[in-house]
Amino acid sequence: MTTKLSTANEFIARHIGPRQADEQAMLATLGFESLDALSASVIPESIKGTSVLNLPAGQSEADALASIKAIAAKNQLCKTYIGQGYYNCHTPSPILRNLLENPAWYTAYTPYQPEISQGRLEALLNFQTLISDLSGLPIANASLLDEATAAAEAMTFCKRLSKNKSSNAFFASRHCHPQTLDVLRTRAEPLGIDVVVGDERGLTDLSPFFGALLQYPASNGDVFDYRELVERFHAANALVAVAADLLALTLLTPPGEFGADVAIGSAQRFGVPLGFGGPHAAYFATRDAFKRDMPGRLVGVSVDRHGKPALRLAMQTREQHIRREKATSNICTAQVLLANIASMYAVYHGPHGLTQIAQRIHQLTAILAKGLTALGLNVEQSEFFDTLTLHTASKTQTLHANAHAKHINLRVVDDERVGVSLDETCGPSDVTALWALLAADGQALPDFDALAHTVSGTLPAALLRQSPILSHPVFNRYHSETELMRYLRRLADKDLALDRTMIPLGSCTMKLNAASEMIPITWAEFGSLHPFAPVEQSQGYQQLTHELEAMLCAATGYDAISLQPNAGSQGEYAGLLAIRAYHQSRGEERRDICLIPSSAHGTNPATANMAGMRVVVTACDARGNVDIEDLRAKAIEHSEHLAALMITYPSTHGVFEEGIREICGIIHDHGGQVYIDGANMNAMVGLCAPGKFGGDVSHLNLHKTFCIPHGGGGPGVGPIGVKSHLTPFLPGHASLPRKQGAVCAAPFGSASILPITWMYIRMMGGEGLKRASQMAILNANYIARRLEEHFPVLYSGSNGLVAHECILDLRPLKDSSGISVDDVAKRLIDFGFHAPTMSFPVAGTLMIEPTESESKQELDRFCDAMIRIREEIRAVENGALDKDDNPLKNAPHTAAEMVGEWTHPYSREQAVYPVESLIESKYWPPVGRVDNVFGDRNLVCACPSIENYQEA
Repeated sequence: MTTKLSTANEFIARHIGPRQADEQAMLATLGFESLDALSASVIPESIKGTSVLNLPAGQSEADALASIKAIAAKNQLCKTYIGQGYYNCHTPSPILRNLLENPAWYTAYTPYQPEISQGRLEALLNFQTLISDLSGLPIANASLLDEATAAAEAMTFCKRLSKNKSSNAFFASRHCHPQTLDVLRTRAEPLGIDVVVGDERGLTDLSPFFGALLQYPASNGDVFDYRELVERFHAANALVAVAADLLALTLLTPPGEFGADVAIGSAQRFGVPLGFGGPHAAYFATRDAFKRDMPGRLVGVSVDRHGKPALRLAMQTREQHIRREKATSNICTAQVLLANIASMYAVYHGPHGLTQIAQRIHQLTAILAKGLTALGLNVEQSEFFDTLTLHTASKTQTLHANAHAKHINLRVVDDERVGVSLDETCGPSDVTALWALLAADGQALPDFDALAHTVSGTLPAALLRQSPILSHPVFNRYHSETELMRYLRRLADKDLALDRTMIPLGSCTMKLNAASEMIPITWAEFGSLHPFAPVEQSQGYQQLTHELEAMLCAATGYDAISLQPNAGSQGEYAGLLAIRAYHQSRGEERRDICLIPSSAHGTNPATANMAGMRVVVTACDARGNVDIEDLRAKAIEHSEHLAALMITYPSTHGVFEEGIREICGIIHDHGGQVYIDGANMNAMVGLCAPGKFGGDVSHLNLHKTFCIPHGGGGPGVGPIGVKSHLTPFLPGHASLPRKQGAVCAAPFGSASILPITWMYIRMMGGEGLKRASQMAILNANYIARRLEEHFPVLYSGSNGLVAHECILDLRPLKDSSGISVDDVAKRLIDFGFHAPTMSFPVAGTLMIEPTESESKQELDRFCDAMIRIREEIRAVENGALDKDDNPLKNAPHTAAEMVGEWTHPYSREQAVYPVESLIESKYWPPVGRVDNVFGDRNLVCACPSIENYQEA
């Protein structure tokens, strides 16, 4: 008797929600016999057969984990003293386990629905308070992408607010981190801004500049007193941004106290691993007068309908949706998960703990410097925090070689200097090891203990911090693991995330982030590498990125991929920069017109503006498709200057437009390039490929199609795929073969979360990825079919089918009942659901995207809730429910209401148990409906005062 051993891949069935019988039932509802028949009806004839998904069969979870473990083992874990804005640190175990590795936190969506986001909003408010306290500036946002791009945002912020309107010159200190200067140059060039890099200590005439960027402490380690210089810049009508080390600010006078208008930087060393460059939360703080010009998201305090304090995203309609091509920023993603880690690091350690960490690092650095001087080395700094630059002359290369032999990395400054930065993980043995490395042969080493008793700090006395930090109770209570664990649990319990319910957001693709995909990101082999470590130490990352690039090329039909952009907005920007550089390389600098359909996501025109292009809007027809004749007319009109078309496919309206090949052909015929926004790539993988049906470049949202989690609003990854003629114009970096054109600080962007996508594609294989696309289309069409008799489906293809999402038109209900799309969204909370996307791309509608990960049971539960809500609306229409006092207008209902006086004409049971299944499992929103207008008119963006806290 023989037995056939099978290594069957169980993951595909784990990732995809519906079982085989459910799939057949849903297909029968739609009138199809198979998934292939359904997708053949949905995909337009003109692009069928363009898929080039040549990937091997998927691996099992165990085999894929073993494969990636072998890759990780090729990364060398050395002791790194490179610094340059990146530091090793300790992620406290209760934060690692209860936040970073907790799906209640990493599967949450951006908190646009505040009633079901109070926990993560509180964590972000803590982050803003932390930044405001340490920077000395009253307003801070809820994080940006990284320090370098935050500096670029500060530059354009200064440009629009400076009184020196005639100037296009921005001064950047040569003491800024090199990667920051590189990104500044990239961002400045399309806007006609001249970045002047120099030594601020020698500046005499400041009149040419609209703004300036200073580093504090300087990248080389020096701590400069900028007070007089800031006054001089202000006298010349220029604004000043300061890139400041947060940990150093526990000991140093904060930028806001010496006159800075903006403070930016990274919160990475507050508990976030190096991760070969990211993701890390940047910060941005400014003066109260400038708060409405600040880029990014801002958490504010408002009240709910009961007058109870409630948090929300203040001014949450992102400026690019209002101002579009006039927008000054295309920022659409924060680094929420990482900002929350940083905020909880501060909560756990408290003001005393943070100060103690900073003092210990500084004291170790002072001891190191004293010992190096005793050994005869030339330490260039006399006043420093944690970084030293050593003049090593002709010995420099030998020192690096000796260091690598001992598994030590020093900073490469230049041919005659090395840098050394200490961090939280360093101790006396590290100082001794550095002395041993840098000492001459046979030279006796200093006595660490003797120096420790005699060496004092070297910070300038005039710059020692006098103001208190983190006085709010939240930073002074949760210092035991028990308390922090319970605090994190209380916050998570306030929220709805994917671990509780489907999140049916159209355009945002809240699919499963499988545990096997997430496991490798906390391995030290991926988390502990410095982004500027020698290339021979990152062979695992080199293999991973090379393989992932090949996988993504196979999925998209493009010839090359850049993984550098660390958000979808950055991918859009990098894609248009590639198109711009391509035209310039051909002597066609005149090409600066970007055609964008009126239905486009607001980041598209904002990005075109940032890339130095002029936007021309093209019309859409009644079915939401691009009006091809209008597009053709505008392409002809602007033929000499046409640079690009930006188009989302499938369309923003959730439909596969049948004329996409013709659209691409029109643009190419007039010398333009086609940018296909890959936001909806999850409907195409394995079915059609943008790189094969006319696209020249696309960005991909790895946090949508390829399973990197949203984390409450970030991290994101937005790599771009290009055809071969655009390959030379992919983002560059000082550590890559192409040295210029970096769009973010690290060469591979948010490298530490790329293993998630690698694992997803490796486990799904080509067959699984195609099936995922087909199931996403099936699930969306099933919901559309179940709900179409209750809510009209606004757009569909010529076959009556949608792509991976559908738009329900609620506008007629507003006229018939007074019930708005907001009322339906808030009522869904009472049923335990996150709302679909509201009023995008059409006001008064709901856009629903179920993803392939949701089971038929969950889809039916959602449909049943929507149908019950329609019945309640009908009761309002016929007078059975009061027009102004009904379950929809008052939704969501809190537990506190249930025990108070009940004055509504409908029952408590109808309010909170509209379907019987909720009795067994009920989500209780912590607040009632939040007053958005009150929050914007009474903007409070930091933790409430201690008095308010005590009253609450």
